[in-house]
Amino acid sequence: MMLRTFAFLALAMLAGPAFAQQKVNITADLFSIDEATSTAVFTGNVVVVHPTVTVWAPKVVATYGAGGTTDIKTFEATGDVKLETSEQTATGQRAVFTPGDQLLRLTGNVIVVNEGGTVNSDELVVNLATNVSTFTSGQNGRVTGIFTSQ
Repeated sequence: MMLRTFAFLALAMLAGPAFAQQKVNITADLFSIDEATSTAVFTGNVVVVHPTVTVWAPKVVATYGAGGTTDIKTFEATGDVKLETSEQTATGQRAVFTPGDQLLRLTGNVIVVNEGGTVNSDELVVNLATNVSTFTSGQNGRVTGIFTSQ
């Protein structure tokens, strides 16, 4: 439940129709759109604020399809990435969401914290279609968790 709630809120913000239905505020030091490559790039102290999740990153790139910015194909945040909901915080080096397969992938020193505990790994993949969250670690690494009871 811990990660499913987080993933649902994060993905709701990033899915194409959510942009049209919800107010999303994005601030950055620089914003550019490249219509030739269908990319919107935000750089420098990027903050994406949605009613249910806030994302902080040095750089965010959204790739969109024929429907324009409401037709998001990928959403990628890189650098020291932080995603926060009212119930939990997740950090890593790169977060990629692809609406087509409903996968959110957070990689690079992943830490997820909520009132139930903390999980550390190299990668977290959340499949919103199946509600399965998978933590993995790389070579010789281990997934670790500290859980607290209520």
